Amino acid sequence: MKQPDTTKKHRIFSISFASVYPHYVTKAEKKGRTKAEVDEIIRWLTGYSDAQLAAILKDGTDFETFYTRAPKLNPARAQITGMICGVRIEQIEDPLMKELRYLDKLIDELAKGRPMEKILRKG
Repeated sequence: MKQPDTTKKHRIFSISFASVYPHYVTKAEKKGRTKAEVDEIIRWLTGYSDAQLAAILKDGTDFETFYTRAPKLNPARAQITGMICGVRIEQIEDPLMKELRYLDKLIDELAKGRPMEKILRKG
């Protein structure tokens, strides 16, 4: 009997960041937040500049590449805890999935009205 392939990557890793980005913005805007705040969160988390983020949104970079090529993943992201999609972030073992869930959690916090200085773990 053939063993299951446990090295298979999750489907989300191959999806373009640009295809999900509008959903982040929509989620924020529905709650009175802005695209600029979404972009600030992404820059804080990954170290991408506005120009780099614009290029990623234009060229179809997938999630895996988005995170593996991030200029400087913010060390304070380890402070991001809690539940996202029914899973506790601290218990996610796959490092790439954890990076994705960090961003999901930050966007959730933004949509819930949390102040930016708290979202960006500044105090």
